[in-house]
Amino acid sequence: MYAYAMPRQYSMLVTAPYVVIPAFKGAGIFNARPVNGLNSFASIWCVAENIFLAATAEGLACSMRIPVGEEGKQVMSVLDVPEGYVMPCYIGIGYPAENAPVVAQVEKAVDSTLHFGKW
Repeated sequence: MYAYAMPRQYSMLVTAPYVVIPAFKGAGIFNARPVNGLNSFASIWCVAENIFLAATAEGLACSMRIPVGEEGKQVMSVLDVPEGYVMPCYIGIGYPAENAPVVAQVEKAVDSTLHFGKW
């Protein structure tokens, strides 16, 4: 699934009828001391997950793309978001295309996937 979706991140986002830009107050989160300074970072990913779950429950499809380099800062600037907020990702939302392929999940047996005491 991942190998199928990764190259399509941009095209799925550009063709989505709606794009959600989640943001959280996170100035300095990557130098957080103590670790609870990362709570906002963890929380925003829970928000993204809940958006995906809610959209899927309504029959919608979602795509996600994580900004690269200064891209997130540029988007936040264009949207006039106050300083100190961070954009973790873009979320595209819309109805799935009628001809969208259904990619089969590769089934793995648990006993061949779990490794105890070794890599």
